[in-house]
Amino acid sequence: MIAIGCDHAGVEMKNTIIAELTAKGYEFKDMGCNGEPCDYPVIAAAVCEEILSGSCEKGILICGTGIGMSIAANKFKGIRAALCSDSFSTKFTRLHNNTNVMCMGARTLGCGLGTELAEIFLSTEFEGGRHQRRLDLITEIENR
Repeated sequence: MIAIGCDHAGVEMKNTIIAELTAKGYEFKDMGCNGEPCDYPVIAAAVCEEILSGSCEKGILICGTGIGMSIAANKFKGIRAALCSDSFSTKFTRLHNNTNVMCMGARTLGCGLGTELAEIFLSTEFEGGRHQRRLDLITEIENR
């Protein structure tokens, strides 16, 4: 299950991702919003809490630029959120950083590219190995 949420700027992209990737077998838990004005930190918190509770494996957050969502999501201990805007970075944020939340900007990406990046994020597995040692170091920093 993938938790997905957006602010009012990202509704079209969120709905496109849900429609196109549900058809490919992904399951989503929609955490809002549905077009009403909202505060992106509230949506980021809802998505992160779904992941931290174990009810969802990964999350997707969308706002105008993706920056606000990524800042908010990274405030949660145990969340590794990355702003994704190209296929290479999106792939490697999963391969090397084992990110569990991707953030995107609806005003900087089109729905087509956003959906393509979401599929890359969801289908790429963490490589582990030498990268796990580095994640462990990040966790040590997080626990200070």
